[in-house]
Amino acid sequence: MKAVVYQEPYSVTVEDVPDARIEDPNDVVVRITTAAICGSDLHMYEGRTGAEPGIVFGHENMGVVEEVGPGVARIRKGDRVVLPFNVGCGFCRNCLAGDTGFCLTVNEGFAGGAYGYVSMGPYRGGQAEYLRVPFADFNCLKLPPGEQFEDDFALLADIFPTGYHATELADVSPGETVCVFGAGPVGLMAAYSAQLRGASKVFVVDRQPDRLALAERAGAIPVDFSQGDAAEQIKELNGGEGTDKGIDAVGYQATAREGEEQPALVLNTLVDAVRATGALGVVGLYLPADPGGPTESAKKGELLFRMGGFFEKGLRMGTGQADVKRYNRQLRDMIIAGRAQPSFVVSHRLPLAEAPDAYRHFDNRDPGWTKVLLKPDLAAA
Repeated sequence: MKAVVYQEPYSVTVEDVPDARIEDPNDVVVRITTAAICGSDLHMYEGRTGAEPGIVFGHENMGVVEEVGPGVARIRKGDRVVLPFNVGCGFCRNCLAGDTGFCLTVNEGFAGGAYGYVSMGPYRGGQAEYLRVPFADFNCLKLPPGEQFEDDFALLADIFPTGYHATELADVSPGETVCVFGAGPVGLMAAYSAQLRGASKVFVVDRQPDRLALAERAGAIPVDFSQGDAAEQIKELNGGEGTDKGIDAVGYQATAREGEEQPALVLNTLVDAVRATGALGVVGLYLPADPGGPTESAKKGELLFRMGGFFEKGLRMGTGQADVKRYNRQLRDMIIAGRAQPSFVVSHRLPLAEAPDAYRHFDNRDPGWTKVLLKPDLAAA
């Protein structure tokens, strides 16, 4: 089967790999209809992780079940499904508590597993024609048959639940004001989710005009940090006060106005931008090691965080990857009911063969490249 394979920094290819197959009784094999490229994939693509050549990328996957293992009770051949990017077992202590992003079964010696990601277990990614799904009864979210809502449903694998998780970590409540740092797909989903939860004002901070314009069209207030200190701009737009809640959708590759990389920049700016006793939700990726870090400390995942200011203001912080299964069923039903349309972030729908060019454009942050969906059944131009 064809799949997107990592070769070296800034290089992926589409090549033949062994077919996905049933390996355990509780597996299914899914024919992929849509797989998204994620900003998290770019960390591997750029060589900013310990990823080795040969990884099949892709943790945002949906499709149709083609084969079913003998131990699968609920999922049937022909079911249309979307897969949480977290691989969970469903029966460990964390999964039973709903913390499926930190499953204790699927990745030996580590809390959490995922498709196609470094250190996240032996699971190949779904930027491919087919995908093996373990613990399928637990991991498959069934969808209405057909092709309706395809692009919206594809975002249930990661970015829509992750954006919603950010608002959960920050405990966003109706009427509150929220600032979101990062207008990439996850940041846009966080801003969208804050509005779904009833936020009165949502500020989105970035410096890319096209992404800020998209945030504004989605009902948020754009803040261009290239035009001045983001926290001060937010306060000026918010009656002189910091926001009630703040969200980091950027992570460890944050850059200053001058272009210099400062891994703790967003966290430290949030300390300024959020009012005393407010809360922060951090879903931007931070790693325990960064080979490309700008300092020796950053290479070891150690950041210069303004703990004194954080403590002085009595702020709270929630962190970590999203437990997708905690949210994906309800978000699916909001899509079906017409209450949510997250696919407004989708900019490109491309055949699998065009993945190398798509990675290059997405990594360059080229104007108009916001969210890329790969469609294996789509014919190349």
